[in-house]
Amino acid sequence: MAKWIIVVDDDTANLKMAGHILSKNNMRVTALKSGSAFLEYVTDNGLPDLVLLDIKMPVMDGFETLGRLRQLEEQQGLMKTPVIFLTADEDVDTETRGFEVGVSDFIRKPFNPDVLLRRIDNIMSNSQEMHDLKSEATTDKLTGMLNKGATGVELSRMCSDTTGCLMMIDLDSFKLVNDIYGHEMGDKVLISCADIIKRNVPEGSKCGRIGGDEFTTFAAGITTESAVADIARKINEEITASAKELMGDDMSIPLGASIGGIFVPRYGNDYTSLLKLADKTLYAVKKNGKHGYGLYDDEADDEEGTGTLDISAISEILGERSIQDVALQLDKESFSPVYRYIMRYIIRHHINACKVLFTLAPSSGKSDTEFYDNVDEFGNHIRSSLRKSDIFMRNHKNQYFVFLTDIRSDSIEKVVSNLINNWHNKSSEELIITHETEFIGSKQEVAHNGEPKRVIVVDDDVINLQVAGKILSSGGIHVTALKSGTALLDYLEKEKNLPNLIMLDVKMPGLSGYETIKKLHSLDSVAANIPVVFLTADESEGAEKEGLSLGAMDFIRKPFVPEVLLMRINNLIELVTLQKSLYDEIEEKKRELQMRG
Repeated sequence: MAKWIIVVDDDTANLKMAGHILSKNNMRVTALKSGSAFLEYVTDNGLPDLVLLDIKMPVMDGFETLGRLRQLEEQQGLMKTPVIFLTADEDVDTETRGFEVGVSDFIRKPFNPDVLLRRIDNIMSNSQEMHDLKSEATTDKLTGMLNKGATGVELSRMCSDTTGCLMMIDLDSFKLVNDIYGHEMGDKVLISCADIIKRNVPEGSKCGRIGGDEFTTFAAGITTESAVADIARKINEEITASAKELMGDDMSIPLGASIGGIFVPRYGNDYTSLLKLADKTLYAVKKNGKHGYGLYDDEADDEEGTGTLDISAISEILGERSIQDVALQLDKESFSPVYRYIMRYIIRHHINACKVLFTLAPSSGKSDTEFYDNVDEFGNHIRSSLRKSDIFMRNHKNQYFVFLTDIRSDSIEKVVSNLINNWHNKSSEELIITHETEFIGSKQEVAHNGEPKRVIVVDDDVINLQVAGKILSSGGIHVTALKSGTALLDYLEKEKNLPNLIMLDVKMPGLSGYETIKKLHSLDSVAANIPVVFLTADESEGAEKEGLSLGAMDFIRKPFVPEVLLMRINNLIELVTLQKSLYDEIEEKKRELQMRG
């Protein structure tokens, strides 16, 4: 399918030129003349694969248009669309500001066709790879439903802002399918059951697989017992029919589904707590005959007996199988021993952490009731925005104490700012939010995997090596300086701690940068996959075209502009690190599936 690109520029000549270049290369192009026209168009027609966005436009410039696009994507729960800024401006501040707000790249006007196409291809390839990795990391491979981690995130969001019924669904007697008919048939039954569940919940619902034969769904808009009963009846009827179709009419396994449900927000909107109550209700259904449904009722929720339990029962009571990918909220009494334990652990193992205290105040004109409802919602926002390794508590009616574990010192302000900004962007309720932080640990900057960011700079000019080294080192990046392509190849052959990125000068005696990258990519080792950024003072379009065609991620001009250099290198390292993290997560899930296999 042809890639779809939207070009936004108030200059008709630029629109025609870009449209001609892209259409000629089998891309679908939509040309729009203003930011407002663009936003109106994508609201009605959906988002493209990539946007080419002019910076200087009347009424709404490129920066404002990009900001509104990101708000639209967040409201609809969509991935960020890659955006390339179009500019004839050589101003460094503009470029720095662009990278700060998340633009993917800059392309200078007037366009050079080869450079335009190569840069678009690079951005879209990276974007597609990220999309594929993220999709694979959030999707259950067998059923196509959300996997356990993604289910926690999506259903937490729905529990926070949607009315409906949270359901735990467990297949009855499924083990017999595997035992009698084999695991291949078991997989077919699971796929069929997943399709049946998705087909019988209302539009706008979310469904996920959280265990071998366990599913959970948020049935949007379901608020009555009769509606739940209808869903349960249809699911069980269709499971029986599908099982006979798959295994034959003489199939005698009592296959069906037990469902435990809880209405939201009738019993709150904390997903983790609600899931435990739905699970408890499901357990009661299974004890009382299976193939049916139950709804949580707090008035009928008597304490369980005090008999001796086995390890599985204890784990179920503790909620071991309901751990979701959201921050853990505890009351003050529970928070204190957990906090003391984590403090001892991070000090002993030299792990970074940060304490954050959020203090909230009402905007003018709000009643106390309205304000404290908003404070409750802000707590839900903290829980769904942070990681499951983070913990927090409500310290006072208007305060939240947050403990961020395993965090770099340079990431703290970004995390806190994003959390506050996202609240203001998505909530119509105004809160005055102040915060204070206290960092625990070493302030040396580290990459996401706990290792320092490492960059090799290769240039035959000692001054360039010194300047690049000073700029990058000031940002916490470990720099290795080498004076030739040969020295680089020798270094990579012997060194075990490989860099995140190589900055490679184009014009060098002996091996040029272009010759060096060819030899690098031909190596029979992991070093062949290290990303390369070319350094050059050559302004010719041919040089950039050749470098990009050889697989370089980017070009950086000499002499260096400190802010731009550090911003570009950090952005590229973060991109590569995220891709590797997603890839590792997928490989881990594959290993888990093989072990279950």
